[in-house]
Parts: sequence; C-alpha cells; structure tokens
Amino acid sequence: MIREVQSSTPSGFAVLGLTLAVLGASVWGIIGVARAAEGRADVLLIGALLLVIVIDVAMMSGLFTVEPNQGIVLTLFGAYKGTEKNPGLRWANPFLSKRKISLRVRNFETQKLKVNDLDGNPIEIAAVVVWQVIDSAEACFEVDSFENYVNVQSESALRNLSTSYAYDSHDDDKVSLRGASGEIAMHLQREIQDRLQKAGVQVIEARISHLAYAQEIAGAMLQRQQAS
Repeated sequence: MIREVQSSTPSGFAVLGLTLAVLGASVWGIIGVARAAEGRADVLLIGALLLVIVIDVAMMSGLFTVEPNQGIVLTLFGAYKGTEKNPGLRWANPFLSKRKISLRVRNFETQKLKVNDLDGNPIEIAAVVVWQVIDSAEACFEVDSFENYVNVQSESALRNLSTSYAYDSHDDDKVSLRGASGEIAMHLQREIQDRLQKAGVQVIEARISHLAYAQEIAGAMLQRQQAS
C-alpha cells in the first residue's frame, strides 16, 4: 500500500522574487545589447537571454498555493513524490503533477434504505456519516474515487448493520435499533471504518438519522405497539 509522505517544498515567495528578478534582468539585458550595438546586436547573446527568459517562465509555472486543511499530492511521471500540506505559496518542480485534495471534515447522509431487520420486518433506515481524509496517498491511489467509495461502503455497512438487530425489542437486555442508539452508532462507526481503512479515511462519527417501519407494515406495527 502507498503511504503518505510529507513533502517539504520551498517557499513560493522566494522563488517568485528570484524569477521576477531574473526576468527583469534578462529583458533589460536584451534592450541594452540592442541599443549598444545600434541595430547590430549580438544574435547569440540575445538568443541566450531569450532562452533564460523561457526557462525563467517555466520555473514560475511550478508555483502553487496550498489552502489550510488542504493537501497537494505531487507525482512525477506517475511516481508518487509526497504531499505538501504547509499552507501558502509554494514551489515545486514544474514537471510534477499537482492534485489538490481536501483534508477538511465532511459529512453526508445516506439514502433511505429499505431492508429487513433481524426479525424480518421491512424497515427504512438512513445514517449521517462524518469523515475526513487522513492519508492523501491512500485516498488518491488505493481506490478509484475515494468520495464515491465512502458513499457506497457507508451504505453497505448500514445495510449490514440493519440486518443484525431488530427494529425494537421489549427485552431490556437485547440491543435494538430503536432502543440503543448510542451502541448502534458506535457499531455503525466501527463497521464503516473497517471498510474505509484502505482509502485513507477516518470516520469521526456515524449515527442513524432516519428509522421507521416500511409503509406497508407501519400501520400494523403501530397497532401492535399500542396494544402492548
């Protein structure tokens, strides 16, 4: 597995100042040579100064910005070279590919899933998952699309959890989806985290946001609850 490596790129402000100084000196040199030669400028010298300008502009293309809680994944011809997390203007080899990845805390709500609980009763369930990328290399290279991976695996974990517990239980010693929300939330968080381990994602919180009997049995279950 590819693990994240912290990259330390130089400050972009120093490189920007240096490249601007070289650019200005090169332009001024071309103008000076042309004037001194009175129209018979040394072609080789001007050509060399133009080459310096081209290289200087190419060096400036290596400048990039890093926002707070953001990582820039650096690759060179397909090879991973590290992740820059220091915010501000930075500079790296212009040949390096730079992919931005957010390290901020995110959350999403799954779709309402229609599944059968442990007792075989059809129920509707949805959950809110709070997560964050903690390893940018795994998120970029171990899975195809880590955001879609989080969504699909979270719904899969929620579906598996729903079939492991009954919707409700009159036995205080038996854990149910409705009666033990704290324990269910912890189980769901562990279930999702196990599935997302290879994607470089940490699940901060997972909790059920919607829980109800399916419409076709909701009336009958309500009558049963009232009778009991």
